Amino acid sequence: MMSALEQAAAVRTGKASAVDLAQAALARLAADPHVAVTRLLPARALDEAARVDALVAQGRDPGPLAGVPYGVKDLFDVAGEVTTAGSAVRADAAPAATDAEAVRRLAAAGAVLVATLNMDEFAYGFATINARHGTTRNPHDPARLAGGSSGGSAAVVAAGALAFALGSDTNGSIRVPASLCGLYGLKPTHADLPLDGTFPFAHSFDDIGPFCGNLADLRAIWAVLSGRVDVAPTALHLGALGGRFAENIDPAQASAIAAIVGEGPWLTLPDLARYRSAAFLITAYEGGNLHRADLARAAMAYDPAVRDRLIAGSLLPRALYDAAQDLRAAARDHVDALMEAAGVDVLLAPATPCTAPPIADPRILIDGAMVPARADLGIHTQPITFLGLPSLCVPLRRPGQLPLGLQLIGRRFGETALFACAQMLEERGVVGATAPGAIAPQDIAPQEISGELQ
Repeated sequence: MMSALEQAAAVRTGKASAVDLAQAALARLAADPHVAVTRLLPARALDEAARVDALVAQGRDPGPLAGVPYGVKDLFDVAGEVTTAGSAVRADAAPAATDAEAVRRLAAAGAVLVATLNMDEFAYGFATINARHGTTRNPHDPARLAGGSSGGSAAVVAAGALAFALGSDTNGSIRVPASLCGLYGLKPTHADLPLDGTFPFAHSFDDIGPFCGNLADLRAIWAVLSGRVDVAPTALHLGALGGRFAENIDPAQASAIAAIVGEGPWLTLPDLARYRSAAFLITAYEGGNLHRADLARAAMAYDPAVRDRLIAGSLLPRALYDAAQDLRAAARDHVDALMEAAGVDVLLAPATPCTAPPIADPRILIDGAMVPARADLGIHTQPITFLGLPSLCVPLRRPGQLPLGLQLIGRRFGETALFACAQMLEERGVVGATAPGAIAPQDIAPQEISGELQ
């Protein structure tokens, strides 16, 4: 399908109708074979599309995303709809009075909302195994997980049903499904993109961001959501994360990172195990306390796997939570100083420890033992969330193979450096999305790439 920017250009020039694009997207999603859609929004979509077409007919510019259909993870407020956050617990909640701020910004840019998309219940998981809606399937192999918790958003983009979709990322919930589905997925600097009107999980870590099949679309959507201009840096200095990040890694990721970074610098984050433990604790504490009243009212309506973790989190003592937050503050300062001293703008790391695991046996190998994918697919993303740094998942170019991604990790508010790095890697043929089922005559091996872009 056309990219988001190609669709918008066609609508603005009158070569395509926004209404036709919306109808086609709705038809594709109605036939969704990947358990990715929770709700279609035909009345709203056709109304928004008709307004875009009317602006074009008047000779007015509807915006940079004119007429582009998109979907949102089922925790974004959509006016007049119940924000269920993927759970039966909220099935009878009052409908949202207004759209989430991100949805408002996209509408102002001309985009057309067509659907809400599947997720782990209350975003608590890395697999999109949902007790109410079912398990989202990976378009590259429907017998495998799409990842989570924003798996529905990733699946519709990977399948070509939509050019982009929004997800949320608390501990890796954009980057994990982006890696497993072969997409670009952005977790921004913490709280940089608007969170108003999104159902929270753990406020210390929650972020939103887009999934796209190409970098140009992602950059344009980030500009709409952030209100900032994407200006490429004049120089770009790359490094990599070693230590724990060099363990539990696919050989393709390891060879790609080594080829890109070469001699380094390779940084080892101190106390990484403590960082991840503290992230688990903060997530559990904030999630458990957010749901305390609903757990008392309707505990049996929760997915048991989610309920038990929320109950455990609600029982954690405040002193432990405060200690974890103190560690987080110190860790952020230390890693900021570490990147500054090393002179790096972007650090490379694996996004997931492996390709998508099978739905029939959703476990992965970590440190020589098989463990639940639902909890541990985020082993490489969770520490970056803990630090609040921006991270862009980019898909390694591997036609004919299951997708696998890298994280490009930047300094705080360093998203434009991530985009520049991704563009460089695209131009070298190292990264790029591949459609499900596409087979190329030969794969391109990672090249030796300078760690500095002038």
